[in-house]
Amino acid sequence: MAALEGMRVLDLTQYEAGPSCCQYLGWLGADVVKVEPPKGEPGRSVFGGKDGSQYYENYNTNKRGVVIDLAQEAGRELVRRMAANFDVLVENQGPGVMEKLGLDPARMQAANPALIYARIKGYGLSGPYKDYKSFDMLAQAAAGLYSITGNPDGPPMRPGGTFADTGTGIHTAFAIAAAYIERQRTGRGQVIEMSMQEVMTMFIRTSGCYSWGRDAPPAPRIGHKMGGAPTGMYPCAPFGVNDYIHLHVVTSRMWEDTCKAIGRPDLIDDPRFATGRLREEHSRELTEIVTEWCAGHTKHEAMTILAGAGVPAFAIEDTHDVFNDPHLLGRDFVRDLPHPKLGTVTLLGKPFGLEHDDVPIRVAPTLGQHTAEVLTAELDLSPDELARLRDAGVINP
Repeated sequence: MAALEGMRVLDLTQYEAGPSCCQYLGWLGADVVKVEPPKGEPGRSVFGGKDGSQYYENYNTNKRGVVIDLAQEAGRELVRRMAANFDVLVENQGPGVMEKLGLDPARMQAANPALIYARIKGYGLSGPYKDYKSFDMLAQAAAGLYSITGNPDGPPMRPGGTFADTGTGIHTAFAIAAAYIERQRTGRGQVIEMSMQEVMTMFIRTSGCYSWGRDAPPAPRIGHKMGGAPTGMYPCAPFGVNDYIHLHVVTSRMWEDTCKAIGRPDLIDDPRFATGRLREEHSRELTEIVTEWCAGHTKHEAMTILAGAGVPAFAIEDTHDVFNDPHLLGRDFVRDLPHPKLGTVTLLGKPFGLEHDDVPIRVAPTLGQHTAEVLTAELDLSPDELARLRDAGVINP
């Protein structure tokens, strides 16, 4: 039995933050029904998709899909009626959209007082920014991540990953699971409010310690340096744009293992490097030594030698490396699955391991794939009723 088997989720989300949340719930066994407009949610067309896209597939596995036109009152009424049969509703529409549609918590919980209604917004539902629209990069900027990313002498830099979107989705899934457990005790539903800005501040708690508090100056950008020596990125053969290794040596044992791994055991007794503080003071000399050694190896060769010797080190993997990584492939984390319209899609596995997890990863639904199935089961609509709704453009197909 899956961890969340029995939980039913109505997914009214788009792009990444909300879809990530519902995907995690689906991976854990919840029955997730995604509601899309007639042309599909915007994520289907990101990066040029037509019948779907790799982007859409990445965030919508393990869901059933229906098409309901929420621009029509008849479509909105279908969703209100469906809400009575679900445990959770998740939305990440723009500020005020659900209220304008009449699908706000008050209306939906009137139909189902036990409904858990999760709302993902850029800046929450209160405060000076509540009406501001947001995307992943804006939430990261608002939470200080740009300011601590990059080199000390360079401008602020956008972190490469979509941490605000997926990070908020994961946080929301955790909150939903907690609310679901509470509902087992109390029988009551509740509204969950998520702010992407606030979630992102959870990711600056370490870097912010360099300068913490309302009266402190801004935390500095420190590039790749995180304390310890030799620490940082070192170029490797054949010196392409991603041919680097990252080394992070913080203890004397790690330092000794490094010296042995690079064939320089003589450095262990070198007085310049006798302590961590001295190694920091002489980091320039250490950088030259390690750089010279790395130049004679590829990044994966250097990683194998160093990590194999007990030194914290890893190659800077690019996306091609990740999808061909023997470790990830060996753990079945990167996998290829057949898709009815896209051929074969490459997907990442679930980033958690439950001993009793038996939920397979299923590709995302094609547009409206389960419309008739879901509406028949949930609302007991007859074939004639489905045909009338289809003819009016309320549902598809």
